Amino acid sequence: MNATSCNLTVLRQETVAEDIMRLTVQWQDRSREPHAGQFYMLRAWAADATPILSRPISVDDFDNQTGALTFLYQVKGEGTHKLAALKKDDTLTVTGPCGNGFDTAALVGQYKRIAVVGGGIGTAPLLLLCKELCRAGVRPDLFVGFRDTTYGMDCFVPWCRDIYAATDSGKEGHHGLVTDLLDVSKYDIVLTCGPMVMMRGVAKLCAAAGVPCLASLEKKMACGLGACLGCTCHTKIGPVTVCKDGPVFNAQEVFD
Repeated sequence: MNATSCNLTVLRQETVAEDIMRLTVQWQDRSREPHAGQFYMLRAWAADATPILSRPISVDDFDNQTGALTFLYQVKGEGTHKLAALKKDDTLTVTGPCGNGFDTAALVGQYKRIAVVGGGIGTAPLLLLCKELCRAGVRPDLFVGFRDTTYGMDCFVPWCRDIYAATDSGKEGHHGLVTDLLDVSKYDIVLTCGPMVMMRGVAKLCAAAGVPCLASLEKKMACGLGACLGCTCHTKIGPVTVCKDGPVFNAQEVFD
């Protein structure tokens, strides 16, 4: 992890779906380019204002030619409501890139059939993941689950071989769980991010089939740098911090 703190300029803010926003800012430090699975601590309010803590938001996309850095997030609390109020040319304070993400070069060097599985806002870090995998030589299959309707899927089309969708309501795609669509035996490895119950189900399928699985975890964070230990997670190999040791882990180490 090679994080830095700085002020960034907002390039644009878009509404993607109900309570789902896409924020694009101008990243300028080319010596610290973000990669799939990493995140930033975002703050659009004064240091002495509430909420006290910055908000950890996953990297949705990054254009290494222009420096455009994109975050996809859900508006659900005071901090994200303040982020959603940002407009073009406003500034915000960020710390990052934080965490250990997906080593896509190593993955492509070892595996040729890769499935990527996401649920809801957990699909946010998967766009850059699919893009990096594709550029490294493997076009993954994408499996996504949503409550009622999908969002942001058009961005994935150039980078994925096939896209499979499920919704709880049956309004779009398969009526049921995204894991209903996933035959892990067809893949050399599965990469997942989303609700814990979904990732646990994916990990269980992979364990039964002897297929490796990497999971990107989400936990409440304070510092984002591993100093406060507020995001400690107890695993089969002992306690780890999601922000510094992760957020990407071997699924068999974090799920029973």
